[in-house]
Amino acid sequence: MRVVFIICAAIVLTACAGTGKNASITAEELTVITGKLASDRFFGRGTGTGGDSLAALYIAKEFEKAGASPFMESGLQPFRVDVAVEPGKNNRLVVDGKEFVTGTDFTPLALSANSSLSAQVVFCGYGLLPSGDTLHRDDFSGLDVTGKWALVLRGYPESDPASAGHGSISTDRIKVLNAREKGAAGVLLVSGEKWDVADNLDKPSRSQAHAGLPVLQIRRSVADSILKSSEATIRDLEEKAADTESVAGLITNTLVDAEAEVEKREAVTSNVVMILEGSSNPGEYVIVGAHYDHLGMGGSGSSSRIPDTVAIHYGADDNASGVALMIELAERLAVPEVPHARNIIFVAFSGEEMGLLGSKQFVENMGIDPSAVNLMINLDMVGRMKEGNGLQVGGVGTAAGLRDSVISYSDTTALRLSLTPEGYGPSDHSSFYGKNIPVLFFTTGAHLDYHTPFDTPDKLNYEGMVKIGDLLTDLVSWAANSSPRLAFTEAGPKEPTSPMGRRRGITFGIMPDFAGNVTNGLRADFVTPGKPAAQGGMVRGDIIVAIDSKPVSNIEDYMFRLSQLKPGQTVPVEVLRDGARELLIIQL
Repeated sequence: MRVVFIICAAIVLTACAGTGKNASITAEELTVITGKLASDRFFGRGTGTGGDSLAALYIAKEFEKAGASPFMESGLQPFRVDVAVEPGKNNRLVVDGKEFVTGTDFTPLALSANSSLSAQVVFCGYGLLPSGDTLHRDDFSGLDVTGKWALVLRGYPESDPASAGHGSISTDRIKVLNAREKGAAGVLLVSGEKWDVADNLDKPSRSQAHAGLPVLQIRRSVADSILKSSEATIRDLEEKAADTESVAGLITNTLVDAEAEVEKREAVTSNVVMILEGSSNPGEYVIVGAHYDHLGMGGSGSSSRIPDTVAIHYGADDNASGVALMIELAERLAVPEVPHARNIIFVAFSGEEMGLLGSKQFVENMGIDPSAVNLMINLDMVGRMKEGNGLQVGGVGTAAGLRDSVISYSDTTALRLSLTPEGYGPSDHSSFYGKNIPVLFFTTGAHLDYHTPFDTPDKLNYEGMVKIGDLLTDLVSWAANSSPRLAFTEAGPKEPTSPMGRRRGITFGIMPDFAGNVTNGLRADFVTPGKPAAQGGMVRGDIIVAIDSKPVSNIEDYMFRLSQLKPGQTVPVEVLRDGARELLIIQL
């Protein structure tokens, strides 16, 4: 009898769980929705996968249960994405008549054009060109590479502090473009022993624009075959190229006949777009958004912080938490006791993890004049509220009076707000800010489980999400009913500095501890307000121990890690704060 009672109780609880049963935002319903989105059922919601398609259908159904209606067609806005790039069938490499094997001896890189070339090879050191006022190295000096293969070392000499400034202009793409500018018709990239002792071949994974010429990565043994007639080896030339005072260039008599082919693999994904129709201003809108995609099974090229582990990346906080809170918000606003004059659109974006693809798709094809949108609110990682009830709200400077309104609706006994004015940031609100739409960005910040399989539902602070939901209810109701309309104001740049732009280097905006008073890390002795570190949550006294999941033990490590980053990049930074590890997400 006891067993029967337990089973019946479980059935009743399951039936009551989810949206459509309680107009309040509750921890219980948030737990159910987040738990389902971050379950094995959706396999990590990788963009363009079956798991992400199933998740979209589930989200649309939950919105309908909450009282929202499809905004377009069935509530889904499908679009195509390049989910991967793979070597094609027509790759070949022949060195003076000897044929090498694709995937074993060489591979085409994702930036390669699908083309062939039979030509002489010229070794061009690290393939660097002068940049700015301080970087004067020219590895092409005195070499004629017109119509030839340029053989180039990857990276730059780590052991030479004088060359560390070249890190920001040492990407494969920039080296290839340097060679192309000098007239090269193809590029062969090789890793020296000091750059990659294992001599790994990169597998083309994420699609990217081609550089206009064939690009192959070759193993050192292949490079040595090319250099054999010149009585040189890559080990010798790497040593020579590390010396900035010497010229490492070498014209070989070797003929390389090769073809590169990469094939893009497309998939279809969808935004979920639902609406609560307004009562008196049908031509005006408030938009609430949160991305639902995550990293799927992780692995190389997925932006997982442990790329050598293939496992479900559940993404409970990133960003099942934001979607669950958005669905609960829709249910709360759908009841008659909360009238709204303007239409309220809810969008669950796909493709955020691949570069804000879903929000860009929506904002360009929403069928609404951007000037008709009063406010866009974006929720991304709102499930890990820490002790002290901190909530970061960005974008408060994107409309006149917006900051004051956010403060006026905040319960200071429930939330401790950290406000920043900038409209651009590492999430989907940036796509709307670029269209002169006022935005707000809500997040409780990063953590050590970010972009790992350990971001699971059991670690979320659901009571904290309820507190955020109460503030959201008031703010969205105000934005949907207030008169006059919000007046957009520009608050910071609308897009990141182009990663292809040449500049002296990357800065976090801190004064580091040059004296080395801390061992096994680098202390921030001052954090400049408004700079990337400050905007990412770094405070004075934080000890940086890792940048982009790579260790930082001292000032030299710190400078080297910075040199590897690109303008516009979003990078995880691990710090020690009061003896505890914290993860910050810094937008460069």
